[in-house]
Amino acid sequence: MNNSTYQSLWRWICGRILALAIGTVILIALCMWLRFAIQNYWILHKMPAALRDEFLVLMEDPQINPARFHDIVDSWWGLSYSTPTIASADWLMVGVLVLVMIPFIVFMGLKYARPLSIQFSRLRDAAEEVTQGEFGRQAELVKDAPAEMIRFASDFNVMTRQLARYDRELRASHVAMAHEIRSPLTAAIGRLQGMLDGVFDPTPQQLGMVMKQLQHLSRLTDELHLLSLADAGQLTLNRQVFSLDELLREQAAWLKPQADEAGIGVSIDGAQPCPYHGDAFRLGQVFTILMENALRYGQRGGYLSIHLSRQQQDYRIDFCDNGPGVDADFLPVMFDRFTRAETSRARHSGGSGLGLSIARAICLAHGGSISASLPAAGGLQISVILPAASTQEGKSAS
Repeated sequence: MNNSTYQSLWRWICGRILALAIGTVILIALCMWLRFAIQNYWILHKMPAALRDEFLVLMEDPQINPARFHDIVDSWWGLSYSTPTIASADWLMVGVLVLVMIPFIVFMGLKYARPLSIQFSRLRDAAEEVTQGEFGRQAELVKDAPAEMIRFASDFNVMTRQLARYDRELRASHVAMAHEIRSPLTAAIGRLQGMLDGVFDPTPQQLGMVMKQLQHLSRLTDELHLLSLADAGQLTLNRQVFSLDELLREQAAWLKPQADEAGIGVSIDGAQPCPYHGDAFRLGQVFTILMENALRYGQRGGYLSIHLSRQQQDYRIDFCDNGPGVDADFLPVMFDRFTRAETSRARHSGGSGLGLSIARAICLAHGGSISASLPAAGGLQISVILPAASTQEGKSAS
């Protein structure tokens, strides 16, 4: 929106009121002046030349002969011309002009107020439809409305677009959530029902399969609870000073068996030591999620390179792999809930679809950010940026 094309509400209202008031006064004064000018011109034109010359001299200085001056005025302009009464022609002229100007003022006032009224009406209609569930309803902008109203309407339109997007995401999330919860629950119930019906023997192996599904269900509910807390701004962080490079190496050590099994080499390099004031457990979750994501989708014999660097007021951690990467169209929704690069991937290989959403929520809770890009060499790069300023605050607090 270009604010330079619109006036502020204060200037918009004041400008129109002042223009209307000043214009009305000027118009009345102009009409009065025209009335006197035309009358004087007409009478002077009808006077004999000698009398006109005499009167023009007296007009410049009536004190030369006041009696003669008033005699000429009374004879040619009439006695009522200088009669000091409210019923004189001058006052009648003012009254007529006021009566004529009142409809003009009303008309112009309504005309000036129309853009403001129309903009309010369109906002009201749009808001009414939003309350009925049409979250994507847009309020049309009125060209001549004041800047505040244009900004208000523009912000309203942005809000409704976000509401529509949140509504679509919520509906899709509910469908995906129901699917994610139903699958392990159905598997556990089916296995237990089979044991009750005698189809399966209640052996430790069978019970272990049920336990595995229930554990997956428990983990899924924990992840959804974490995301709900993050959305509500209630995600509690247990902040303490620790070393980011040590945390990265610790998480990589825990995942080494999984990396060896996948045939993927993991390397960590960059600046050290890197003290940071944050929640080591939560950030450990982020690093684990990103490493597991690379190991899950990486190709055997590939690599995962983790680079830690200090950039002015931030720490930057890049996770680069040489896997198949993702489509460029997938990058904008990569960190949304229940999204996977390939819908054909099974749950055991694709995860719950919440991992990257959790990573983003934890990074945001630390005041940082997370993003993904496609390097020119191929693969996928996920970058985590954490504000190093919080480290200095942690040292000062301690």
